[in-house]
Amino acid sequence: MTKLKLSGVSKAYGATLALRRGDLELDSGEVHVLIGANGSGKSTLCKIVAGSVRPDAGEVLLDGRAVTVSGPRAAQALGIGIFYQELSLADHRSVAENICLPDLPRQNGLFIDRTALRAEAERYIALFETVAGAALQADTIVGDLRADQRQLVEIMKALATEAPILIFDEPTSALDRAQVDRFFEILRDLKSKGRSIVFISHRMDEIFAIGDRVTVIRDGETVGTTTISETSPDAVIHMMVGEQETLATPQAAPPIHAPSTDIALKVEGLTGAGFHEVSFAVGRGEILGLGGLHGQGQSAILKALFGAVAPRSGEVKLAGERLRIDSPRSAIAQGLAYVSGDRGRDGVISGRPILENVTPIHALRNRLLLARPGRLAEKALPALKALNTKFAGLSHSIGSLSGGNQQKIVIARWLIDKPDILLLDDPTKGIDLSAKADLFALIRELAAEGLAIVLYSSEDAELLNNADRILVFNGGSVSRELSGAERTRYNLYQAAYEAA
Repeated sequence: MTKLKLSGVSKAYGATLALRRGDLELDSGEVHVLIGANGSGKSTLCKIVAGSVRPDAGEVLLDGRAVTVSGPRAAQALGIGIFYQELSLADHRSVAENICLPDLPRQNGLFIDRTALRAEAERYIALFETVAGAALQADTIVGDLRADQRQLVEIMKALATEAPILIFDEPTSALDRAQVDRFFEILRDLKSKGRSIVFISHRMDEIFAIGDRVTVIRDGETVGTTTISETSPDAVIHMMVGEQETLATPQAAPPIHAPSTDIALKVEGLTGAGFHEVSFAVGRGEILGLGGLHGQGQSAILKALFGAVAPRSGEVKLAGERLRIDSPRSAIAQGLAYVSGDRGRDGVISGRPILENVTPIHALRNRLLLARPGRLAEKALPALKALNTKFAGLSHSIGSLSGGNQQKIVIARWLIDKPDILLLDDPTKGIDLSAKADLFALIRELAAEGLAIVLYSSEDAELLNNADRILVFNGGSVSRELSGAERTRYNLYQAAYEAA
């Protein structure tokens, strides 16, 4: 019997279409898996069901009746609970308070009933007591817990809603094997009692261990649903890729460089928060791509190379000489540049003129204490022109520019005095297609001039159409290297989704 049905659901944020056509049928007593690449629309679909996002079009049926999920409280009233991929815990509150937050027990309708609160929380803590660790107690402050324990608390919080429909958006990402196994035992028990579960995971072994059916979303559209027992991991990946299994767009592939004997950057056994035992080399004139699902260590290792976070072990060499990078300032002095896709946090200097935004690295490298604006403008304009940056004047505020032109300013600041190594951390996030085309045209030009480039992108097409080699990250380490004819969308997905 169909418990929940979504038909033709869509959602746009301005010009960005997050979900073009989302269809989903969830039966009673079923674990229904949603799978798709980064940005395919899975989380948006789940947030629509949970009431945290309002759809622009489409229909939601609950027990055959059309409903409007106007917000999280409305979803709760309709019997829908959700585990969010971005944890929604209150760090300064106790485990018990977080677990029962959706429905805190009260005395006389006013004060929290602490005895009932603790008893209720301990019921859910007991479900995981063999795998949670001694520190996870009802009175423990959530901010004092490990990442895996925090994730367990978020799961308990979803379970505590006792909702007939439960949505879990990547609930196992921080859990160890024993914790995942226990969680799956709980899900199977809930399923046997008729509860309906939507489960998002990027781990193919988990999908086949817990799912009854799987629905694939590709580029914002539901492309198909199949029974888990009647399919295979290979078939699911083919559904995710579609007909186009080579390059993600029909344009010609970039020229494949022969491996350079002139190594610009060499990384050996680098280990730190979010990555372990990562080794690779980048030749001069080469674009090395870092692929895989979001959050598998790609950004973390780029930040470590730039000195923003300290690795625990390993070695980095630049042109054969060992690098000692303990800060971004040190990295800049030794010839490294870093561009983040999060320009609001790591890029633009808000409220300041374009000239001040484009020249700070030049001032730092050349130890300029005082400089004439005219002289700085002479240095900045060629770099801005190379990126086709559109601006009225260098004295105008950075905030007067579009997102794409702001990102061009951030990139241009590194090109006034060219670095030896360019680290690009998802640099096209939130910019339009025209700006992306300008950026990648320049990246290929810089590589042709001999610059070594390491590019992480959450968009498969950007890697497949621009990188000479791709290192696919899975679980914080490199699971596969793709070069030449191996650089296909299928191989990229297969390496990213195989069991870590």
